[in-house]
Parts: sequence; C-alpha cells; structure tokens
Amino acid sequence: MGRWTTLFGTAFLYQRGRVVAFAFLLLYAAVVGIAEVPARASEQRELQQQLAGTIAAPVLALRQFLFDTYQRVFPRVRVAQSVAIVGIDENSLKTVGQWPWPRDKLAELVNAIAQHRPAAIGLDIYMPEPDQTSPEQMARRLGPAQLALASSLQGLPTHDDVLAQALRTAPSVLGAAGFRFETLATSAGMRTREVVLQGADPMPYLSRYPFVLASLPQLQAAAQGQALVSIDEGAVVRRVPLVAAIGSLVTPSLAMEMLRVGYNQGPISVHADGHGVRAVSVADHTFATQAGGDIWLHFAPEAQGESNRNISAVQLLAGKVSPAAITDKLVLIGLTGSGLNDRRVTPLRESVAGIEIQAQLLESMFDGRLLLRPWWMKWVETVLLLAVGALMVLAAPHGLRGPVAAQGRLHLRLGWWVSMVCLFFLALGFWLFQSRGWLFDAASLVVGFAALLASLVSSSTLEVERDNRRLALEQQQLREHAARLAGEMEAVRRIQLGSLPNATRAFPGERRFAIDALIEPAREVGGDLYDFFMVDNRHLCFLIGDVSGKGVPASLFMAVTKALARSFATRLSGGPAAIVCAANLDLSRENVETLFVTLLLGVLNVETGELELVNAGHDAPWRLGADGTLRQVLATAGGGGPPLCVVDDFEYLVHKVQLLAGDRLCMVTDGITEATNSDNDLYGSARLRQALAAMPLGPTATEITRQVREDVGQFVAGAEASDDLAILVVHWMGPAPAPAPEVVSAG
Repeated sequence: MGRWTTLFGTAFLYQRGRVVAFAFLLLYAAVVGIAEVPARASEQRELQQQLAGTIAAPVLALRQFLFDTYQRVFPRVRVAQSVAIVGIDENSLKTVGQWPWPRDKLAELVNAIAQHRPAAIGLDIYMPEPDQTSPEQMARRLGPAQLALASSLQGLPTHDDVLAQALRTAPSVLGAAGFRFETLATSAGMRTREVVLQGADPMPYLSRYPFVLASLPQLQAAAQGQALVSIDEGAVVRRVPLVAAIGSLVTPSLAMEMLRVGYNQGPISVHADGHGVRAVSVADHTFATQAGGDIWLHFAPEAQGESNRNISAVQLLAGKVSPAAITDKLVLIGLTGSGLNDRRVTPLRESVAGIEIQAQLLESMFDGRLLLRPWWMKWVETVLLLAVGALMVLAAPHGLRGPVAAQGRLHLRLGWWVSMVCLFFLALGFWLFQSRGWLFDAASLVVGFAALLASLVSSSTLEVERDNRRLALEQQQLREHAARLAGEMEAVRRIQLGSLPNATRAFPGERRFAIDALIEPAREVGGDLYDFFMVDNRHLCFLIGDVSGKGVPASLFMAVTKALARSFATRLSGGPAAIVCAANLDLSRENVETLFVTLLLGVLNVETGELELVNAGHDAPWRLGADGTLRQVLATAGGGGPPLCVVDDFEYLVHKVQLLAGDRLCMVTDGITEATNSDNDLYGSARLRQALAAMPLGPTATEITRQVREDVGQFVAGAEASDDLAILVVHWMGPAPAPAPEVVSAG
C-alpha cells in the first residue's frame, strides 16, 4: 500500500501535476468522442454502442440531461396548423368496442376523413393478418348445419377489400415497423416508392432492419404510400429517423411519405457525403439531418395541440367534426387511449401516445424547428475542451504557486475562474439552442473542466504538504542545532515562554473582562500551556493544558498544540468542539513520541456571558461568583472526553455555562493539585478549594493568581517541584457600559 501511495504521489507531483492532468484531459476527450464516431457497419455500430454504454455512459447521460433541459427551458411553440390527429381514444373504444376494430369500421373512418379532402392520411397502424371478423373468416368457422349462412357470408365483400377500397380512393399512407429479428408476421420487404439517392451511399449510416412488420399485400397495393414508424430510442424519445433501411432498400418515415403523398411533387431524395446523411428532401422542403438520417425532435407541450388538433374518432364518425379541422391537412390515425400500450415519454417528461410523436415531427417540419447537432459540432467541442483544458494545465500550477498562507485564496480564485468559464459555455449552449436549434454539449466541457481543476488542486495540495513536511524537518534540524550551540534547555525555555501571551498587555482598554495567567516549568522547559485571544470582537477563546512527559519533546508538543488550537479557532466555525476535534486529529497523525495532552478550552461571549467549554481530560475549572459563592464547573453526563491523542477520532461535546457579571473562572494544571511537600503530601483539590474560598469578596484576576501561587508555595515549603504548574483566571465583568452622552453647554 505504501509503495502505491508513493507512486501515486510521485505521479501527481511530477512537473507540478501537469503530466497527470494532460493525460486525464486526453483520456477524457477520447471517452467523450467514443459515442460521436459514426459507425460504417452494423457490427461496428453494435461494438460502438457497447463501448459508449459502458465507458462513456455517465458523460452521455449528463449530455442527454442537458439537451432535455434545453427543451424544458425553451419548449417549441406550435405555429403550424397543418396537422390533425384522429385518435382512437377511450370514448371511441367505449362506443365502438375494443381494439382492434373490424376493418370495415376502420374503412368507414378513412372514408369519413377523406370526404373532407385532407392532404394525406397516415395510419400509424399495421395489419399483417386477415381481419378475423370479416364475413369469409366467420363463414369458415360455421359448421355443416349452417351452409346456407356460410354461403351468404362468402358472398359478402371482405373487410380487407372494403378497407383496401377506402385506402385506394384516399391519399393514404400505411405505417410499418422495422424488426431486427424474424417473427411469424414479419417479411423481408414491403411495397414502397423508390427514394432518390444523391451523393455518397447512405446505407452504411442508416438504421437497418432486416425484417419489417407491414400490412397485408392487398392493403399495401391499395395505399398511396408505405413508410416506417420505428424509432430506435429507449424510454425517452429524442431522435426520430426521416429515412431508414429495410434490407438494402432506403425507406422513408411516415412523416416524409405523408409529405410526398400530400403534395405529390416528386420523389423523396436523400443527400449523403463522407460524413453520412446530410439532408432529406421532398417537394420544396429540405430537412438537415444527423449522419444516420435522423433528427433531434424539438417537442412542444402536448396540451398545445389537444384542443384544436386532436379529434376523437367516434366524434368524426358521428359527423360532429367541422370540415375545416381536416381539409388540406395531414391527418394521422393512431391509438391515443391510455389503456393501449402505444405510449412514449418525451424530454418534457410527458407520457404521450406514439401518434403524438409523428404529429410533433410534422409540425416541427412545417415550423422549421428541427433540432440539429451538426457533424462539425463535436470537433468544435473537442477543440474547446483541449484548448481551455491545456490553458488550465499550463497556467494553473503557476497560479497556485505561492506562500502556504495564500494557497486557500489561490484555490478560490482559480475555482471562480473555472466556474465563470463553465457558466459561459452553459449560457452559450442555451443561446445556440434557442437561436439556431443547435445542440451544443456544454455538459461534457463543464464536467471535464471541473475534474481537471480537481486534479490540479490535488497536485498543488500534495506539493504544499510535501513542502510543509520538508519545512518542518528543516525547522526541527534548526532547533536542534541552536539548542546544541546555545544550550538546548535554555533556548527552548525562551521559545516556550516567549510564545505565551502576556495578560497585562493582551487587551488594553478592555472593560468587559480581565485575564491573568502564570506558568512555571518544573525544569528549564515543560509541557504546560495556556493561551487566550479574541476570535472576533465578541468572543474570547481561552485554553489551558498539560502535555504528558517532560523536557524538549513535551515543550515542542505544547507549542504545536497551542498553535493548532489558535489556528483552528480562527478558521473553523463549529465552536470549541470543532476546534478540539480538529486539533486531536492533527496531533494524533504524527505523534512519534506517543504523547498526549489534557486540554480545557472555552469560548466566552463577552457581551452576554455565554460560555462554551470542552474538557478533554483536564481538571474542571472553579467558578467564583460575585457574591462569594464557589463551585466547580463539572461537565454534564456524556460531556467532555479523554485527553487529546488518546482516541484520534473522538467526538468531543460542548458544556454550556451562563456566567453572571462578576464571575471568575480559575483554571489550573495538575502541577497545582499534585504539588508535594517534603513529606510527599499532595496539595490536592481540597486545599485549592480552601484557598479560593478564603479570598476576600471581589478579588481581581491578578489577586487570585497571586494568592493561589503563594498558597501552593507555602505548602511545598521549598520542596523541588515535580511537575510544571500553570494558572489561568478569566474575570467576566459583564457587557461594556454604553458611553455617556456628550454634554453640550449652551452659549
């Protein structure tokens, strides 16, 4: 594990992380481009889809989410009024009967539409088998005793003949479904008008179906056109083909064939080049497509067409529909009942009938609002990704280089810069969608830049940690060298005592509180510590602690503890618990001497007297009230915790105390309570209580410190101290009084 960690760190630090960042950038660009490379054969297409579905799946999912968001923010507004849907809805099923209907009833519906002179009628319905409700089919099922009835039924026209006649006299187009596998009802081809091919061969790029589920041959012969209604999409329909291939035959979609039949101005043309299918034309209309002959459909909310476009089949059969709703329009017949299975989901998160997809496609064609992702768009995105990413890789490490104290600001500045770049590309994507109907993949760029930033910041952080370790080692060596030359103990003593704040000079002019402190190492240096400072203008942070062990290691550990506590107090916003937890975690990481430290840390609101304490294995403080009362401030059940470096991930809890004006807190280390005299008697907590209780009413912080020290000195009577001692007294005087108003003399 250590070897891999070292290798990982070395890779991220080499050339200040640029090599790893460049490698990631190139790898990410390759992953994004996998799904963009057009396949030129079915086997390659399947392999490409498998690669895209595994390697690039997260990026593709985010891209689709962004494209769907474009549509939800800017849905298409219906303009064209040239499409109508005759839906076989719930009311129609309730009145006429369950689906499928007898085909003479379907013929009646086609005739009812045709009498209003539509431009074309498209049936999103396929009928590959004879109608089982037809007279001749019923005659076959009659027994020998009903020969007369069977003969009469045989003489009636078949339902398929009736429907064929209706299709023959109307501008009708039958739909068919492409299949990639053979079934009992599929065939290898169907009747369709020839499509004119211009330019390169489009077949390698088109969706190809070896088999097709089409209507009966007599119905195909009667209809004016045949077309595919298949959509190669998953749960959400986003792309719809304008042309596809059945075997080796290029076949139009239902929408394209309805335009050809409706306007009867020549065949459908497919224009292709080396990048795939570029456009599909019919009459005077040319529609730009993706390489596979499909388009991204710009959806409008379904509710926009329900009132003035959708017609119930039963209402039409009853003659309750105005001719203006059908005349000269492209009319689609399909299943719209919610109980039927022909339902699809759009990017607008609407579940719509399959015929609604065809209607929206036709309307988009008339509105000139088909979405497009031009073949060159992926190259523009790749260039932007590589160019901006390379700029980040080249410039960011230099920008992140600076003093340790400035690293946070540099990281923040770079983060803002990358955020602005990402917001620009997102805004560009929305603008291109709204103004040009182009699909710009800003999502892949944003994810790439964010990941690249994370890589660069990680390298910078590792570099800072490496420099910090080197600096710490150099500092340690310097300390040892100075101690050997000038006297190790005396030098460290001066460092230790010099790092402690001076209570008499710390808060000049402060009227809300007062502080006094004292520390006396048992040797030249020791491990006791105290500190106090203002976190802000209302909160005073103070602490007192005792490091296990003696001498230089304890003194250094004391200095580190004090520095970490002050650093975390000024940087963290979680209060005393967060400060102690963070200090405990950092001290435990590289505690080669296996030291520990008891710590009492508090944060006092000097305006209100609210006090938050965390006791990590230290003696509880003594509270002297303004009225002379004395009690020890003990943590509540479950409060406090063990000394630091005993349990490195311990969650310390806060004990809250409300001080009254005039209250004084006296805190000591165990050098006070464990002070011994020549008879090895301990001073103890009881004598400390007596010393505090014997003080006159209203002592100052300085008086408390002096009297406690004098009482301990009298007890030990000159015996050699066995441990360091420290005293810290905090006197809260109450909120600062308001300044007296100025007196302005008259005259």
